[in-house]
Amino acid sequence: MVDVLADKRTATRFRILVEIADRQPAVSQGEVANAVGVTSQAVSEYIRELVEDGLVTKEGRSRYRVTKEGVDWLLRTSADVRRYADRVSEDVLGAVQEDAAIALGAVESGDTVTLSMRGGLLHAAPGDDGPATGVATTDADEGEEVGVTGFEGIIDLDPGEVTVYQIPSVRSGGSDAVDADRLRDAVADADLVLAAGVEAVVALRQADTEPDTAFAAGEVAAEAASRGQRVVVVAVADAIGRVTDPLRDGTANYRVTDLT
Repeated sequence: MVDVLADKRTATRFRILVEIADRQPAVSQGEVANAVGVTSQAVSEYIRELVEDGLVTKEGRSRYRVTKEGVDWLLRTSADVRRYADRVSEDVLGAVQEDAAIALGAVESGDTVTLSMRGGLLHAAPGDDGPATGVATTDADEGEEVGVTGFEGIIDLDPGEVTVYQIPSVRSGGSDAVDADRLRDAVADADLVLAAGVEAVVALRQADTEPDTAFAAGEVAAEAASRGQRVVVVAVADAIGRVTDPLRDGTANYRVTDLT
């Protein structure tokens, strides 16, 4: 369990810091107490500790601001909570849902199947040999989709990763400023190659690579990485924010590097 959910005090500390960030700089301790469900005296004590720990700064009577360190802690903790919620949703609650998988052999309704993730897609093989299993709810031949429920275990899935290569806009040299050989090597082992911006599409084509898509690159990369895919995004400098925002909101490991 993530630290913020490990004990009530840490969870309350997190919630109070969120309320301060939402209301700053004029922070009513009474309003925070009502929102969190504790006494005003307790809020005062928590705020004192947050100030001592450098997560909040006091600017005057009832005036507080979350510090850079406080923002960083909130971001890290929020990411931990999000990952925990995703695990509950996908690994725990998913066990009572029905999903579709690609059959790796003939399957009949009621059969136990072994589940695996291949190419970012769920697959089901006859039998119960794997660490993750389910029960088929439909009949299917090999290559067809099969309904699966009763999920047990955890699918063996290496975490995906995203590498975002930044290239200049056309007014700053565009694709002509990109080393085509270096770009060709960069995408060689990728499961998915995406482009954000016309300059990125042209640069990839000059490296003998056609992007899998040139639309919603950030969202596609985040989804693919969550399914264990290695993703390369080539993005014009002006589009970097639109690519990294969905990655930051998701659980993918990503890095941004310059390709010029």
